[in-house]
Amino acid sequence: MTTATKDSAAGTIEPATPASAALKPRARRSLWRRIGGERVAAILAPIGLLVLWEIAVRTGLLNPQFFPAPTTIAGQFAGMLSSGELVETTWISMRRLLIGFAIGAVPAVVIGIIMGLNRWVRTIAEPIVAATYPIPKTAIFPLLLIIFGLGESSKIAVVAIGVFFPVIVNTAAGVLGIHQIHHDVGRNFRASRLQVFRTIALPGAAPLIIAGMKLGIGMALMLIVVAEMLGGTDGLGFMIWNSWSTFRVETMYVALIVISILGVVMTYILTEIEHRLTPWNRKAS
Repeated sequence: MTTATKDSAAGTIEPATPASAALKPRARRSLWRRIGGERVAAILAPIGLLVLWEIAVRTGLLNPQFFPAPTTIAGQFAGMLSSGELVETTWISMRRLLIGFAIGAVPAVVIGIIMGLNRWVRTIAEPIVAATYPIPKTAIFPLLLIIFGLGESSKIAVVAIGVFFPVIVNTAAGVLGIHQIHHDVGRNFRASRLQVFRTIALPGAAPLIIAGMKLGIGMALMLIVVAEMLGGTDGLGFMIWNSWSTFRVETMYVALIVISILGVVMTYILTEIEHRLTPWNRKAS
């Protein structure tokens, strides 16, 4: 709605600034204030939890044998970091995780896109995926140990299998969700199957592909820890298991914190990749 003012000297009526425009700066300030408040709350919430944890340990409400004070865990973290033990252990697990992630995610994206584009492939593959997806991946790890042995291959294989399923399911769903008009445009321009794959299916399904990879990262972290617990002599999983057997609870908490940090960092990286690959996707911005 636009208001009007009258020029008393000239006797003319001039349009005034729209009322909605006058409210925009205030709304913008309110939005930034709200966003800033949310960020502050997101930072203060975990800090407040750590403070309460520290107080509970110092006052005897929590048993320090099972719940060491955050300052004690921080001291252990700093000591292991400075000695290089934590960096080396983390890199061992990360190397296995990244290799397994690549082996599982890349074919899952390719097969998932083909499933979305081809009805016959989807008809054949869907029952197989539906039958094998619910099987706990930790349950098949003993079988992988028999096949690949106690070396790196069994740990990488269980990570690859765990990543494969969420990525392929999300990829196929992403392709099926592409509007038919995009396929019609491709046919009108006589696009080849490779061009449809590269210019229509892959970018169209990208948001769900990234979502599947985020789920796969979480699955991969869980599986690599379990694999290193059951059949490893190094890595974060073995650190947790060895800390339990020797009752070094502080070291156990350090490993758990590192796993949490890795999950946050890798999810953030995938989110940034999503922002750059799908600028048209408002949900990703």
